Amino acid sequence: MTISGEKSAEGSVRVADEERTNDGGALWGGMPRWLPRAMVMFLVMVGVFQLADWAFRQLIDLFVMLLVAFFLSLALEPAVDRMAARGVRRGVGTFLVFVAVGIAVAGFLAALGTLLVDQVAKIAGDLPHLVDNLIGWVNRTFHQDLSLGELQKRLLKDSGTIEGYAQQAADNVWGVSSTLIGGLFQTFTVGLFTFYFTAEGPRVRRTVCSLLPPSKQGEVLRAWEIALAKTGGYLYSRAVLALVSAAGHWVMFALIDLPYAAALAIWVGVMSQFVPTIGTYLAGALPVLVALTVEPVDALWVLVFTVVYQQIENYVLHPRITARTVDVHPAVAFGAVIAGAALLGAVGALIAIPAAATLQGFVGTYVRRYEVATDPRIDRGEQRRARRELRREAARRLRRMVGGE
Repeated sequence: MTISGEKSAEGSVRVADEERTNDGGALWGGMPRWLPRAMVMFLVMVGVFQLADWAFRQLIDLFVMLLVAFFLSLALEPAVDRMAARGVRRGVGTFLVFVAVGIAVAGFLAALGTLLVDQVAKIAGDLPHLVDNLIGWVNRTFHQDLSLGELQKRLLKDSGTIEGYAQQAADNVWGVSSTLIGGLFQTFTVGLFTFYFTAEGPRVRRTVCSLLPPSKQGEVLRAWEIALAKTGGYLYSRAVLALVSAAGHWVMFALIDLPYAAALAIWVGVMSQFVPTIGTYLAGALPVLVALTVEPVDALWVLVFTVVYQQIENYVLHPRITARTVDVHPAVAFGAVIAGAALLGAVGALIAIPAAATLQGFVGTYVRRYEVATDPRIDRGEQRRARRELRREAARRLRRMVGGE
């Protein structure tokens, strides 16, 4: 009876183990049955993630170009919409806007090219005189007896070194040419996508909204309208400020008879308005350098006028022109430029301000604001200011009373 009882107990345990094994919870060959499948799924997920990461890295340039094209289309679409409202087809209107922008850019580059060619030709013409002055300064300072002929002999003696420098320069020229070709291709790609986004703006919005439920379509269209208003307003306000800046600097440069006054004024207007953060310094540096080659006193006048005009623009012109278009605090704009440059480099810095304005407008639309109660902890100088005003008012009343008596 005891042996049969033990056998029946072992049989029941074996049956229970087989049932747990059939259910997938017991060990099979030393591991659970679900573990190999989980390992395979994990490896597949890791492979898919690495493939997606590789694809994203390969296509990041395309995504950046699409982002730039999208913001450019937002800036150009208001002009195309006005033309479409007057009966002009969107494709034709977009083409006309592109032509106008192209003419403006070509004029800017032609003016700067003329200035650059003239300055290079002037430096090349004065080069022998500059070299003689440099040799004389070296001889006087370091007590040497150098001459132009001796320097030529030394240069010819080291022809191998010169050849190496020439080869390195040729390689650099090839690299610069490749970079230039790549930049032209990227510019063409951005222009093509910008044209499609601008000309097909309603169709693009309709396609995006068709992928969303009706309850979300209104929010997307509202955000799109905010982006259109802020980006277009940013571009047009900057264009007006650039025009005013160019006109003011042209008058100043013409008064002091600075060479290429119109080209330098256009340079200052464009660079100071469309290059974030450092544009003002780049804009003022070139006229100062050109004035130094003519008369050092003129360089001082140019520097003083640039600084004074910048203050007038910051505190008078800029708030009034951008009050209804892009109302972004200077600190927010500066932080947005730094963040954009850290994320996308120069492209991010250029689109940072309109992106920040769009985000600020969108948040301002949906975030509810409450009235803030009067509290001295908010503005610690408010009570002192109020007390001073009360004392001044009491003094005025006292003077009126004494004068009346």
